[in-house]
Amino acid sequence: MRSPRSIPRALPLVELGGLLLVALVCLVFQLRLPGRLPSEADYRTVADWLRAEARPGDAVLLFPWWSEKARLHLPPELPVYGYLGSDKDDLSAHPRVWVLGQPELPRADESGFRAAFLSRRTAVGAPRRAGNLELTLYENGRYRPRRFVASEAYAKARVYLESPDGTRRDCPFDGRVHRCPGPPHLYVAPEWHEIHSEPRHCLWMHAPGGKQRLVAEFDGVPAGTELRLEGGIIFEYASHHEPRLSTTYYGVEDAATREPLLEIAQPPGLEGVQKASRALPRGEPRTVKVWVRADNPDRRQVCLDLFALGDGAVVSREGT
Repeated sequence: MRSPRSIPRALPLVELGGLLLVALVCLVFQLRLPGRLPSEADYRTVADWLRAEARPGDAVLLFPWWSEKARLHLPPELPVYGYLGSDKDDLSAHPRVWVLGQPELPRADESGFRAAFLSRRTAVGAPRRAGNLELTLYENGRYRPRRFVASEAYAKARVYLESPDGTRRDCPFDGRVHRCPGPPHLYVAPEWHEIHSEPRHCLWMHAPGGKQRLVAEFDGVPAGTELRLEGGIIFEYASHHEPRLSTTYYGVEDAATREPLLEIAQPPGLEGVQKASRALPRGEPRTVKVWVRADNPDRRQVCLDLFALGDGAVVSREGT
């Protein structure tokens, strides 16, 4: 039997053995990894397929989401999605989705991807392989045609700061942004921002502070649609929850009747894209006011968008 005194002397040998085992596992992993990665020729083959067969409105979804190198090779006219949580994204702006997969990558978790992605999606044809890349086309049953998008119509909007008594101060359009009087961050324009890891092309609308609202007024929002407001506080600012921070409010109201249509309250500490929706009855197009406010605007950087969604359509398989 080993004496208690000899145990401390043996510990360095045990630690050394553990380090050597870890080093060996890492070496094996690194030696095997190149065989699981796509070649430049693989990427070129997939890019050629997409150039020949993709349609306007199609999108590409990366699996796993962190296989970002593919973006460098894909046709620039195709939107590419790949971020934490993109597996379960509706991608509702796109009637068809091409899944570009690398299932042999370590920790790719193909079963988890399929569980999140496949609901209301139908594969069109069999998967195609180009080396370690796998390309599969799906009809997107979650597709909802956009009949109005605020971030696309922003140039024709009327933008102003509005006080509780109805007093307005205009934010003139300079050809690029609607610039408000006051601090330089008070403007309205579409920009790319990240909301809890999700890249979004949305309207920058920073709350002015106090009881004032920053308002963007849009004409011609079609009736008989689903009105949907989506937005959130960008980057890491949403996670802050100090007592001095304020709840941010953003919403939509009918400009003619002042009827509240949608409203979202986002308190400090609430992360992610927030959503609210309602059905608009049939009738004439509406003018709506999209607004945002927060008593204390510090770290309340909001980016949002408003959509009028039509009914989902059956996607034709012709030409696939």
